[in-house]
Amino acid sequence: TLYRMESLRSDAEKATGQSNSPKLWPGTRFTLTGHPQKMLNREWQVVQSILSGDQPQALHGSQGRGTTLGNQLEVIPADRTWRPRVQSKPKVDGPQSAIVTGPAGEEIFCDEHGRVRVKFHWDRYHGMTEESSCWVRVSQAWAGPGFGNLAIPRVGQEVIVDFLNGDPDQPVVMGRTYHEDNRSPGDLPGTKTQMTIRSKTYKGSGFNELRFEDATDKEQVYIHAQKNMDTEVLNDRTTDVKHDHTETIGNDQKITVGLGQTVNVGSKKEGGHDQKVIVANDRCITVRNDQMLKVTNDRTVSVSHDDSLYVRNDRWVTVKGKLEHRTTGNHISQVEGKHSLEVKGDLARKISGALGMKVRDEIVLESGGKITMKVGGSFVVIHSGGVDIVGPKINLNSGGSPGAPVPTLQPAVLKALADDKSLAAEQNDSNASSDQNDNNDEGEEAPEKSVCKECLKRAQEAAAAFAPRG
Repeated sequence: TLYRMESLRSDAEKATGQSNSPKLWPGTRFTLTGHPQKMLNREWQVVQSILSGDQPQALHGSQGRGTTLGNQLEVIPADRTWRPRVQSKPKVDGPQSAIVTGPAGEEIFCDEHGRVRVKFHWDRYHGMTEESSCWVRVSQAWAGPGFGNLAIPRVGQEVIVDFLNGDPDQPVVMGRTYHEDNRSPGDLPGTKTQMTIRSKTYKGSGFNELRFEDATDKEQVYIHAQKNMDTEVLNDRTTDVKHDHTETIGNDQKITVGLGQTVNVGSKKEGGHDQKVIVANDRCITVRNDQMLKVTNDRTVSVSHDDSLYVRNDRWVTVKGKLEHRTTGNHISQVEGKHSLEVKGDLARKISGALGMKVRDEIVLESGGKITMKVGGSFVVIHSGGVDIVGPKINLNSGGSPGAPVPTLQPAVLKALADDKSLAAEQNDSNASSDQNDNNDEGEEAPEKSVCKECLKRAQEAAAAFAPRG
């Protein structure tokens, strides 16, 4: 500030004069004497000297005067400090083109503020290194504290550098340009209808891209992720597709829904309003609470191999129409508790082989009409009026064999789910115990029971009544 004040006051006390002394140049001092104004007879300091010489005889036709030398002086009192005027800082007129630089082998070189270094085309002293310039700020489309747009110019790219207020010490990268060696994405002019934002993989050939196609009837928004793509929505997300929607996933897909999920397919009961699910291998569905399936029309399930149903508790099946069941192999049913069958109409069973029944306790057959057992021409009819026994011959305690019941088939234990292994183990133990009891019953001879004499007498009398008469 002092120097600036001194420079501004340098001409506050200034005097001018003329002399013919070549020794009076700026910076020299002299003492003036003999001036009519005594206050001017003092020591002065020369701050400006304009020398002029005249040699008229050197010109053709000039005569009468010799060579002369004179100067015009500007002086200030010698006790004053002279400072030159502060010169205005040089200014840069307009933007310039430059190339982004960086260390050898580096593709992106910047500091914590996103600034880069550049090399101007007129610079013949610095190479394409990180020392080619000061840090240069980069103008972005949007810049705020912790938010905005960020795109760092990469080493080798051409940029447009401007200077704030023309100050060469305040360069700013204002834009980028394409040229022969720095081509634009796409293939112009063929892709002139496209607006593209494409990045480049760091030290690689990949890219991420957002492209807008504005060709008539071919409008498109294209997104390309070189590797991963993440989308985070803190609240709702709505996607409205007016026509078809196709998704192709080359590997796995996982969808986690924290609350409910609703899927509506079609709006009419006609072809095209369908849903198809094709799974090349296994499919597993886990419902941790209730599940309800409602089909308003027909339902068909085709299983090419085995079909297993494991119910941990009760199961109800209601068929309001007809129920048909056809098994081409064996049919095995095992009931650990009671088995109740109620038929409101007739019950008919046709067995092509043998029928065996084995009961540990009593067998009670009750009919409101009659009970008939028939083999060939022999039969026994039990009715409310009595018992009719008809046959070519009736034998009582006369030998013969009671026959053996048809052995039962043991069902396979269904595989329980992962959390029901304990129940499956209990079922296996129960089946093993049942099989052991059955084997003991078949291996041991049943104890002979005593026959009631009165019952035997009545049976003999009934047999005699049906015996053929001689």
